[in-house]
Amino acid sequence: MSDIPNRRALVVRGGWEGHAPVAITDLFLPFLRDHGFTVQTSEDLAVYEDAALLAATDLVVQCWSMGEVTPAQSRGLSAAVRAGTGFAGWHGGIVDAFRGDLDYQLVTGGQFLMHPPGFVEHTVHLAPGRDTHPVVGGLRDFRVHTEQYWVATDPAIDVLATTTFPAGEEREAPVVMPAVWTRGHGRGRVFVSTIGHKADDFDVPEVRALTERGLLWAAR
Repeated sequence: MSDIPNRRALVVRGGWEGHAPVAITDLFLPFLRDHGFTVQTSEDLAVYEDAALLAATDLVVQCWSMGEVTPAQSRGLSAAVRAGTGFAGWHGGIVDAFRGDLDYQLVTGGQFLMHPPGFVEHTVHLAPGRDTHPVVGGLRDFRVHTEQYWVATDPAIDVLATTTFPAGEEREAPVVMPAVWTRGHGRGRVFVSTIGHKADDFDVPEVRALTERGLLWAAR
């Protein structure tokens, strides 16, 4: 996670406007530049077909909710990550994207399924034994008031934080759900946070910190 000058970041943003893809990714552009990245933005998924660009990119930050990716675009992104390009994002911009593309889900390691209506006050718990991980080290459990994602996840992910859905009409017992994780995909690193429906979610210091750290961790 040390700063390395002259790295390249590609921010791919679009899809459903309810997740404010431009406004929220703009929050992180100065951070990336301050950490030595040359930043390029794209609002067209065709960029995933540019193999030369992706090979020269150290980090792809995606905020593209819903929508469809073509087979060529999906293959291009997956191949780049397998070759070492980092991939990172938050909330629906990464795990509620391209629902019909199974190869994409193998990159992210998880897929959004549902959230309770509206915004829910809930606690994000750091996973036991992960207190030395560079993404969450030194942080403590924290509260957020936002959408709480129920996700289907790959057993190979490295879970860094969780949330708990209480028992109720739909379930007899509480369910612990991954909320922040990392994974490897070939030689590439992938960072996912389910937190970030709205810009002020990142006003919570822990949310901002783990997201920024996740971007750096994923970068080549």
